[in-house]
Amino acid sequence: MAKIIVVGGSLGGLFVANILLKQGHDVTLLERAAGLLNGRGAGIVTHNALADALREAGIQVDDSLGVLVKKRVTLGSDGTCLADMDLPQILTSWSRLYHLLKTNFPERYYLQGKQVKSVSQDDDKVYVSCEDGSEYTADILIASDGIHSTIRAQFAPNIKPQYAGYVAWRGVCDEDYLSKLTLDTLFDYFGFCLPQGEQMLGYPVAGLNNDLRPGKRRYNFVWYRAAPESDELIKLLTDDDGIFYPTGIPPLKVSWRNIHDVREAARTLLAPQFAEILEKTAAPFLQPIYDVRSDQTVFGRIALMGDAAFVGRPHVGMGVTKAGDEAIAIAKQIKIFGATPLALEAYSNERLQLGQDVVARAQYLGRYMQSQGKKVEQEHLKRNANTVMAETAVDISALLASGKAVPDSSDASTSV
Repeated sequence: MAKIIVVGGSLGGLFVANILLKQGHDVTLLERAAGLLNGRGAGIVTHNALADALREAGIQVDDSLGVLVKKRVTLGSDGTCLADMDLPQILTSWSRLYHLLKTNFPERYYLQGKQVKSVSQDDDKVYVSCEDGSEYTADILIASDGIHSTIRAQFAPNIKPQYAGYVAWRGVCDEDYLSKLTLDTLFDYFGFCLPQGEQMLGYPVAGLNNDLRPGKRRYNFVWYRAAPESDELIKLLTDDDGIFYPTGIPPLKVSWRNIHDVREAARTLLAPQFAEILEKTAAPFLQPIYDVRSDQTVFGRIALMGDAAFVGRPHVGMGVTKAGDEAIAIAKQIKIFGATPLALEAYSNERLQLGQDVVARAQYLGRYMQSQGKKVEQEHLKRNANTVMAETAVDISALLASGKAVPDSSDASTSV
């Protein structure tokens, strides 16, 4: 049995901690926040690999995981259906997955308020010092501490998030708030709307306390909008007291003026069904879109995973699934080689290129979203809608395996 430290108590960290604990290792998870983490109601698209990772973590996967959606639709600005596509998927939420993973992991090993200050290592061990003065020693350390990873900043300071030029407005709206038109034409579907240069999408998820009953669910939306870094982004990340949050504004700190502006834009640009959802969402929030592409994820006895290693724009719908896959890969290599640098190097050999390919795929999809900014005939828009629906948040495991995550004609090296 090895002693393993996991830094980061969100979904990625909980995946790897649960799987390694199930294998019999002594796992300590260090989470910087105190209290339950808040997923802000964010929706998650599931894939078969995500269900596999949950099972590896010791969690039963059944119909309570999320909402089954059988069809995708694209609505025009007048609310009519421009295109549709049969594509069954289970849509869940961040909070549902967090609840499953968190309750499955022993509370005594999940230590909160542990902001990592520094990490060091020698030939035999890795050492962690926290801001509260506590210290920990282990055989290896798995860093799953997010897009602004302190572990990555220490060992790979050259790898930094790169802003993609746009933001995602997000939120969830209770089903019973919505009109019959929206319920009949959008709520039960994975929906899209494609105003010029933008993209709105949404789908149903569980409601309060993971309630899946009709009438008790919620509709999760994501609206991608351009926001130049030099001016508009600064405005969006500044609260009503003039405080600027450069790495992302807390949801309840988003200025009411910015929320007013985005609701006004929705009435003008979006299908009325989507505009209604945004209008009736109590607290819309926004997320700047970044790319993180690592050239190295293992440093001796320390490994990066999840968003600490790679961040692909949400269009790809692979963030949580990717973290689950990485957790399985780490556990597999530890089972073969023990909790050693050799195991972590084998994990890197298995997952490094795949992580880079996911980022490239997400950049490709982001560029396609921004290419919508031209007036087109309705029939051409219909063909574009079919492409968007066919490519967004779908299972790309076969494409990754074949090395074809990005079409050959695309220049994946150029970000938006």
